[in-house]
Amino acid sequence: MKPSGQENQRSWKVVRSEPGPDLKIFKARFDWVENPRNKKNFRAVVLETPEWVNVVALTDEMRILAVSQFRFGVRRQSLEIPAGLIDPGEAPLQAAMRELDEETGCAAREWKSLGWSFAQPAFLDNRAHHFLALGVRKVHEPKLDEGEDLDCRELTLAEVREAVRTGRMRNSMTLLALSKVFDMREEVLDIE
Repeated sequence: MKPSGQENQRSWKVVRSEPGPDLKIFKARFDWVENPRNKKNFRAVVLETPEWVNVVALTDEMRILAVSQFRFGVRRQSLEIPAGLIDPGEAPLQAAMRELDEETGCAAREWKSLGWSFAQPAFLDNRAHHFLALGVRKVHEPKLDEGEDLDCRELTLAEVREAVRTGRMRNSMTLLALSKVFDMREEVLDIE
């Protein structure tokens, strides 16, 4: 094993790329790449995807906004934080404000960037931008898209932790964004 900070920095050469099918939200691309270790070529599937935003929205009472919605990939309801795709030409903060407004009918007094992460770099080419919205308050009813049916609720941190512990909240990007604001561990392990 290599010591920490000594990650593999070898580049994979892209031999050629071919467009794949357009899948509405995703556009498939096939990259023929050369493995730098053994020089063998193989086809990698890449899904070209718009970037998206996740919003950790907190009321003045320190309640966290969560939305429950049906997710087609897992064919079940998913408890998450407000999130969505960034529209072409839209800045990440603008998208975060729009998504919070559309999904919850809320606005925030203050916004802070929590940075970004690769959503799933094994096959997605996009980034997920994370934001903290403070002083969140309801200003109107949600404005849902044709394909949305959301149930918005306010949860305490204890309720969020319980939802994570019991498996009601499992969206990885939701968990990552929340962990940038709160310690989401049930207990601190002493492994020294």
